[in-house]
Amino acid sequence: MQTSFLSQQFNAGSLAENSTACPANATICDGTSCVLPEDDFNQTLSVVLSTVLTIMLALVMFSMGCNVEIKNFLGHIKRPWGIFVGFLCQFGIMPLTAFLLSLAFDVLPIQAVVVMIMGCCPGGTASNVIAYWVDGDMDLSISMTTCSTLLAMGMMPLCLFIYTKMWTDADAIVLPYNSIGLSLVALVVPVSVGIFVNHKWPSKAKIILKVGSIVGAVLILLTAVVGGILYKGSWVITPKLWIIGTIFPAAGYTLGFFLARLAGLSWNRCRTVSLETGMQNTQLCSTIVQLSFTPEQLELMFTFPLIYSIFQLLFALLLLGGYRLYRRHHVKTKTDVEKTVQKEDSKSEAKINGGFVSDEMK
Repeated sequence: MQTSFLSQQFNAGSLAENSTACPANATICDGTSCVLPEDDFNQTLSVVLSTVLTIMLALVMFSMGCNVEIKNFLGHIKRPWGIFVGFLCQFGIMPLTAFLLSLAFDVLPIQAVVVMIMGCCPGGTASNVIAYWVDGDMDLSISMTTCSTLLAMGMMPLCLFIYTKMWTDADAIVLPYNSIGLSLVALVVPVSVGIFVNHKWPSKAKIILKVGSIVGAVLILLTAVVGGILYKGSWVITPKLWIIGTIFPAAGYTLGFFLARLAGLSWNRCRTVSLETGMQNTQLCSTIVQLSFTPEQLELMFTFPLIYSIFQLLFALLLLGGYRLYRRHHVKTKTDVEKTVQKEDSKSEAKINGGFVSDEMK
């Protein structure tokens, strides 16, 4: 009798357990096997993220175009040595460095692809701001960013085709050149419109430029937050990608500077080329990745553009801080030169006036 009671109690507990195992919204429930209706939340969020990324990227590039003056841009096109050196750095050094780092750290094929996409991207807009603060050649900086963005339409697919062949052939990873092409068109059109706006209404273009820089910062944060929600496991990735994300921008800055120096460019242009080489358009990379790959692949690759963005900005700020310290202690500013000249002029005038020198002149 007691055994029968225990058996009934066990069966009741088992049924209760089975009943709680199936959610209330299950369409078919057979024991612990349930068929749930498809959850559209992640799919909807992914579509929203893709749309927002594309729109915000277009706004950022539109604001970059508002910083381009046609006269200065055409001047660099007529004397293209600086832009040519930048071209070699952007589409020579960076893709090759990405390829070598991917091989050296033996990352997964899909992760090697995202490293290559980052290496083949054109220059980022933040380089123009940093170039200003390190006394770089601003006309060259803006012209290089614009030219690399325009040339990326041909060079980016070409570099990806050459360097990713070993991974795409071996692992059946298909590079979506259609998505890449659409993303690049989404860059060229707003840049062209921005150049036109700056030519017609320069005062309004300055306001748009400030708004664009804010939108760019928001874009990076938005990508990190929403990407973290969509691809929860994406931050738990191999340390190899973190190491590559640290080495890659540092290598870009260093190799860009030395190649510019070997090409005989002035020091301020070397600093400019260095920044243009190391600072990639990470917003473009995030947009291409989001539009082009499956959620399973994005789990393994989505965070790399964000990692690169963090370290490229960190190293840029360190370079900026080092340059400002050097300038303060070793380089006379324009004000210092003016004071020295004024002091020497005053002393020479004092000789004419019988040798009288006031305390201010000493």
